[in-house]
Amino acid sequence: MLAYAQQIVPAQAQPRASEFKLSNGMDVVVIPDHRAPVVTHMVWYKVGAADEPKGHSGIAHFLEHLMFKSTDKIAMGEFSKIISRLGGQDNAFTGQDVTSYHQRIAKGQLRKVMDMEADRMAHLRLTKDEVATERQVILEERRSRIDNNPTALLDEQMNAALYLSHPYGIPVIGWEHEMAKLSREDAMRFYKRYYAPNNAILVVAGDVTPEEVKKLAEETYGTVPANPEVDGRDRPQEPPPIAARRVVLKDARAGNASLHRYYVAPSYTTGKPGEAEALDLLLKIVADGATSRLYRKLVVEDKIAATTGGGYTGWALDSGAASLYAVAGNGVGLDKIEAAVDGVLADVRANGVTAAELERAKKTFLADYIYESDNQASLARRYGWGLAVGRSIDDVDNWPHAIAKVTLDDVKKVAATYLDPRRSVTGWLLPEAPEAPDGSGERVEQPVVHSRS
Repeated sequence: MLAYAQQIVPAQAQPRASEFKLSNGMDVVVIPDHRAPVVTHMVWYKVGAADEPKGHSGIAHFLEHLMFKSTDKIAMGEFSKIISRLGGQDNAFTGQDVTSYHQRIAKGQLRKVMDMEADRMAHLRLTKDEVATERQVILEERRSRIDNNPTALLDEQMNAALYLSHPYGIPVIGWEHEMAKLSREDAMRFYKRYYAPNNAILVVAGDVTPEEVKKLAEETYGTVPANPEVDGRDRPQEPPPIAARRVVLKDARAGNASLHRYYVAPSYTTGKPGEAEALDLLLKIVADGATSRLYRKLVVEDKIAATTGGGYTGWALDSGAASLYAVAGNGVGLDKIEAAVDGVLADVRANGVTAAELERAKKTFLADYIYESDNQASLARRYGWGLAVGRSIDDVDNWPHAIAKVTLDDVKKVAATYLDPRRSVTGWLLPEAPEAPDGSGERVEQPVVHSRS
């Protein structure tokens, strides 16, 4: 398999990406791709929802919205309209560890985009009316994406139970009662602390050379002064896990009953060498797709589940997570589903996986890597996210070789270590109306959540 990886991903004698740093501390990554005269331009700030002040959940995402308002040079709401008139597209997203702003534009308009992005890095201007209007937007976003989606509500509650101390247990979008109080002062305080060139990474992929990007970056971002107050991240960490946790959510809007399971695990940044790669392959084999252990056992053989799924999320700064789910078939109880899931996991912990399963998982990952490498935006995201959470270009480039080196023993070891019930939260989503708080059986509007260790 290592030879196969070397065949499809040439040795990194000439890395695809290059990097340099501006005098104000901004990191710059350039990924040349000369097939078409277009570029993907991304700015990554090394800040996300997990860096928010206690009691101000949602401020990172709220500020992302407000960044599209106005500056001293750009009128309210004009940023995206200018990009559109130039023939491009733009967007942004917020995660637990990063906030990113990105545009796809013709090469000839790159300087304009860089000038605009550098402008709002330093000169954001917010009025109270703008903030009040956008606060209603994010509250409606929460209602539509979370409150109206029983599975999303369960996910939120399970994450809150999975992390006892770390802020990954707080949703990126925020808790509604805290979002409703976010102010202009909160946004500007967060902006002034974290939005600075020495806390940012610029990634440009497309029809450019490193020399071209360096000149433009120095003339645009290079004029923005560094912020000496940027002092890294100081987050509370998790205590050792000692007890499995459970969450049951009843919601009449749910479809078939479903079982969900999350395990806290190391990330690519925090894991020991090879652990994250082994976890990626383990969850591919156990939970991902119609060839997975869970699907074959619960759907094909036992015919008790309508579908199953899962995977490993390893691209966070402080920890990763393994997740899986199974949707019960008609008339099948979740106790039976959970017993079957536990049986599959117990077998993997005790006996590992087969050589054929590992080979198939590796080939799938490596093929996906190649397909994604053909996409400018995917490349920019790959390098930007990696560097924003503390990895290096070499780490990103050598990922296929690291995947190829994972052994059967590696997979068995991480299964035994990290698929430990004490590291887990199990969630049941039941399509039932919850009881009234007094036990009278009267229906209530909001779903009731029960949690016990």
